[in-house]
Formats: sequence, structure tokens, C-alpha cells
Amino acid sequence: MTKPVVVYGASGYTGRLICEYLREYNVAFTAAGRDKARVQAALDHIPGLDTVDHEVVEVSHETGPLTELFRDASVVCNTVGPFSEYGHEVVQACLESGTHYLDTTGEQDWLISAEERYGADMAAKGLLLSPGIAQMYTTGEIAANLCLETPGLDTLDILVFWKGYPTVASTQTILVNAALSAAYYLEQNEYAPWPADGGLQDVAVPGHHEIGLALPWGGTSHPVWFKNDPRVANVKAVGGVFDRALMQGVPQIVAAVLEQVKDLPLEEKLKVLHEQAAAVRDEMPPRENQRINTSLDSVHASGPLGRAHCVIHGTCNYKQTGLMQAYAAYSLLQQPPRRAGFASACQAFGHRELLGVLRSFGLVSNPVLTVQS
Repeated sequence: MTKPVVVYGASGYTGRLICEYLREYNVAFTAAGRDKARVQAALDHIPGLDTVDHEVVEVSHETGPLTELFRDASVVCNTVGPFSEYGHEVVQACLESGTHYLDTTGEQDWLISAEERYGADMAAKGLLLSPGIAQMYTTGEIAANLCLETPGLDTLDILVFWKGYPTVASTQTILVNAALSAAYYLEQNEYAPWPADGGLQDVAVPGHHEIGLALPWGGTSHPVWFKNDPRVANVKAVGGVFDRALMQGVPQIVAAVLEQVKDLPLEEKLKVLHEQAAAVRDEMPPRENQRINTSLDSVHASGPLGRAHCVIHGTCNYKQTGLMQAYAAYSLLQQPPRRAGFASACQAFGHRELLGVLRSFGLVSNPVLTVQS
């Protein structure tokens, strides 16, 4: 039987969760990666996976073999990052095979590059190109869109916080992103660079007496998604973890790595960045605990004469990511996206629909929305 969804990078933490939620939706899938034994070992840890039709496939990371793998599928969920380094072959294969593309990236440079290089071609084929479907971006985007239901607000101040551990892939992405690309916010509908030496920011975290620490985290996807939204002219997004001591250590870790690679050629630089990321985190984090691993998304939206504030309290940010990826695939198997080509999760599936999905699985509370106009 043909499997309509391919989870590429299924041996990783997030890939495994996507498979788990595809099972919840009873969607047959192919779990693919560069090492079949490693993918199979990851899937063996998913309870009840025998209740859904699936197979495990090994594939080399090249456009040709990936195109053949995707040929009979409708949707690819890609978790193989850093995406600026490994994403191009996957999107090219989706174009060749006529397959929708989803990924979990937070790399701003990858979003900008993907839109410029592939957006028009994917749109011409009626295919969705949706990088960045993940808790760290989509849940905040949902909150922003709830605020923007009030007309006349054109500025978004976005904060995301979570309590948990970075995965191997996300640690690698943070270092590669910091070394190889600039970070932007949106000012009067133009990209403006964050200062290269931008350090920790004190932030007011809703529901907490303690002042939090946050970083731009590479600029995030929000300035890109809202750049062509006529409602919005200005976007700044920062994020952090609730562990203050850990946040205080992040800039030092990044600075030390950047100093180490600054004069190296690109290939050698990438090699060192991968090695340093493995030194920081080279093992699968423990499975999230609903009582411990919480998330918080807060958006202040403002305009000349109005204000709105939305807070979404959640739990298990990686589970939120896995669920939204699986739901997006499930939806695409039944109807076209609301927007073809380059589009965010909210633009493709609707912010209230995605909120309903997260609520139905008990991963976020009812948003707290305060409007002054």
C-alpha cells in the first residue's frame, strides 16, 4: 500500500513524535532517514505503532533518491536540520515529485531563502511550502492572529518561553545559525538586523514575578511570515527558557564557538560547529513530562489607538510540534491548503483551526485575550 506521508528524519526526537501523532490520526506513513536501523530503533519506542500502516526506509540525502521516495506520497514532514544546510535537496525533491513540504525550522535565513528560491514554483504546482511548523513559532503565530482579529493593530511584540531541554538538532541549529547568518526583526515592513553583539534582554513573563531573560534566537520566523501581511508593519520576537542560569550561559557558549570558527573556511567551519553542538548535547532528551515541560506564548499587539494582549499557556512544546505537523499532513490529504506556495501554518490551515487541534489534545489552555481599543 502507498503511504501518503513521508517523515524524513524520523530517528530524531521530533520526527518520532510526528510518527506518534500520525498514528493518532490513523495516517499511513513512511519513516525515512539515512540509517534504517537507527530509524527502526526510534520507532520501536512508540507504543502501539503496530496499529497504523507504516514502513521504514533508508535513503541517501540527495535530490534523486529523495524524489523517488516522495514520488507516491502527498506530504513530506522534514525534520533534518540545520535546514539551511540540508533543506534544499528535500524541497527540490518535493518539487520534482509534486509533494507538499512541511518542516520544523526556526532558521530565519532558511525561510527567506526557501521563499525566494522555491515559493513561486511550488505555488505554480499548487503545492504548499511551509517551513517552521513548530511550537516555538506556530503557537505564538496563533496568539498573534488572535490579537490581529482586532483591526488597527500593526505592531507585534512576541515572546516565547519554555521549560525543557534542547534536542541535538536544535542545539546544532542554534550554533550554525549564529555563525553563518544575520538575525532580523521587521520595522516598517523592512528587515532590520538585530545587533551582532545583541545580548540577553530582561523581559516580563506573564504569570511570573521573576523577570525572565530572552534572546532573539536568530530572529525567528515571525518577521518573515508577517512581512507580506497588510495588517502588520513591525515585528520583534524573542525567546528563552525558564531556567535563568541556563539562559545566562547561552551567550558565552555561542560566543566561544563563534570565536573558534571565525577564520575557518565554510566546510571546516560547519564541521567544527557540528562537533561543538554534539559536545553541548549529543543524546536524546528525556520524553517530555506534562507536569514539568511547560510553554508560554505572549503577544502584545499595538496600533496608534489600540492594544491587544494574548497569552497561551501550554505544555510539552515538542509534542505541540509533532501534533501540528501530523495535523497539517492529515489536512493536506483531504483538501488543498488555504494558500499554496510559501505560507505559514496559520496562513495554510487557519489559526483557530490549529488552536482547536492543540486544545483537543490537551496541550494548550484557553488563550487569555485582553483587548483595549
